[in-house]
Amino acid sequence: MKKILVSIVLLLAGFGGPQLLRAQTPAMPDDKQAVQPKRRGGIFTIYAMDPLARTLCFTDGKEGMAFVSNKWENRCSDLSYTLAGGGSLVTGIELNRQAAIVDLGTANDLRGQYGYEDAENGGVGFASLRLEGDKVTILQDDNGKFKASWQTLKEGSKLFTEIKSSANAPIQLGHIYLVRIVDSKDKSFQQIVKVMVIAYRPEEAVTVRWELL
Repeated sequence: MKKILVSIVLLLAGFGGPQLLRAQTPAMPDDKQAVQPKRRGGIFTIYAMDPLARTLCFTDGKEGMAFVSNKWENRCSDLSYTLAGGGSLVTGIELNRQAAIVDLGTANDLRGQYGYEDAENGGVGFASLRLEGDKVTILQDDNGKFKASWQTLKEGSKLFTEIKSSANAPIQLGHIYLVRIVDSKDKSFQQIVKVMVIAYRPEEAVTVRWELL
């Protein structure tokens, strides 16, 4: 009965509203754990209809679901793609997890707002986003051989004030997002990730570049 309920909830991730998944660590061959050591970032495609790659795990950069002993189980799901709302990224979907997701716009939007030098659709904004204590900063001025200067990303404050279960944001090609995930029972847990949508096929798949801050 429990597995049936989990399957129903996961199907809602593809077609409906928010969902909560119970994190599991299925038994693996040779006693290896399903979740591997942390990976800092990479490129991943989330498929709406694929039973495994419909969610992304930020811990190892792999698909969040797993087939184990002919069963379908959640392994580690931090970001998913839902068809609801015309296509949205959803985070904070596991049990006890809460999250915030902030849309920063395109690389050109960031360049125009914060005034640093960058090429058209360049990567300076995404690359320079970093965590300093309890705030996110972005490049202010690159002084060449001298030390670069940084400025506070104003939108970053929303990561700490707009936490909720199943936070979501509409998918926009080329947009950069910030994601923060915490655990309501484990106060030591926190993930802050920058995500860029680099390819999008509505109702089919979204490809993201992501990196832990």
